Amino acid sequence: MTSTADVPMPLKGIRVIEFTHMVMGPAVGAMLASLGADVVRVEPVDGDNTRRLLGSGAGYFPMYNRHKQSICLDLKSEAGLGVARDLAADADVLIENFRPGALDRLGLGYEALSKVNPRLIYCSEKGFLPGPYENRTALDEVAQMMGGLAYMTGPPGRPLRAGASVIDVTGGMFGVIAILAAINERHTTGHGQFVQSALFETTIYLIGQHMAQKAVTGKAADPMPARISAWAIYDVFETRDDPIFIGVVTDGLWEKFCKLFGLNDLWSDESIRINNARVQARDRILPRIRELIAGFTRAELIDRLEGTGLPFAPIGRPQDMFDDPHLLASGGLEPVRLPDGTQTALPALPIMMNGRRPNTASTLSEPGADSRMVLAGLGYAPERIEALLAAGSVG
Repeated sequence: MTSTADVPMPLKGIRVIEFTHMVMGPAVGAMLASLGADVVRVEPVDGDNTRRLLGSGAGYFPMYNRHKQSICLDLKSEAGLGVARDLAADADVLIENFRPGALDRLGLGYEALSKVNPRLIYCSEKGFLPGPYENRTALDEVAQMMGGLAYMTGPPGRPLRAGASVIDVTGGMFGVIAILAAINERHTTGHGQFVQSALFETTIYLIGQHMAQKAVTGKAADPMPARISAWAIYDVFETRDDPIFIGVVTDGLWEKFCKLFGLNDLWSDESIRINNARVQARDRILPRIRELIAGFTRAELIDRLEGTGLPFAPIGRPQDMFDDPHLLASGGLEPVRLPDGTQTALPALPIMMNGRRPNTASTLSEPGADSRMVLAGLGYAPERIEALLAAGSVG
């Protein structure tokens, strides 16, 4: 395990305040925190409702709120609002992802806060960027359905959302990009700015390749399950036990594949030596390949394909990743202690800097666990802190 001293901390000293919930906003703060920023989450006095989600939402909070401090504020009280304003006045970055206008009505919008803190970079994560849709309520699934991603993922006539919160997380990534760009610009101007990213526009960026396909070919892209692949062998194949994905994406790999599996007759067929010719002959080639692959176990295929340069993938499940040998050996998982004391491991930020992963152990803060420390950091006297806690303005 990499020691804390060796972990890249390029954002050390950057102070971030979060008014967020669910996934998109917290994902922004999680990425900044993993890079060393000092991130404080503002939660309601009874804690963020995201902590209490069940089912598919049960993993949201632990995944996207590591390495953060927690303070609970009653933003309906003037004292609680005063603390929030003080936090913003002391911050480099503010992140929010509530409904449009929600923080403005509390006096915590960019226009109000930037007058007090001109260096503040205010990141607003929304469903839509400004335009006709901007006041609609959006979720990850709404954006996937509207933006064409669900259409491309499911079979014809059956739109299907991706199996993870890909738009929330990617939208958060675009928020981080905007924040880092604004921090760099602030070095020149001395001023912060208002930056935004949004679920719908994130989806449009991701499906842009299919829009470009229409522009280039004149033909609309088919949903992925019905697509004509760019390669003849680029699919999931059944084996004697568990399925496996195999891709043969160059003419050189076609030669290697044929020789690896003894397909001398296919390799000697000069009519399919070129990729596009193989695509046109896919109906002839694929049944032969499927029959071949079905005779192996998945483990036998992995042994044969490993090190050949041929793209392949066993079909993994999320729960398999806890024991994945590559992740365990490469620092891809970091130790996390859940609020109930359970020790687990969750994905580290998927980057390396100077050959090191930003990977440190963390404990998820209980609601308001860091309130006293955060307030002391603002210069509040101990008696004032205790009075705020006693009044319920701070939890």
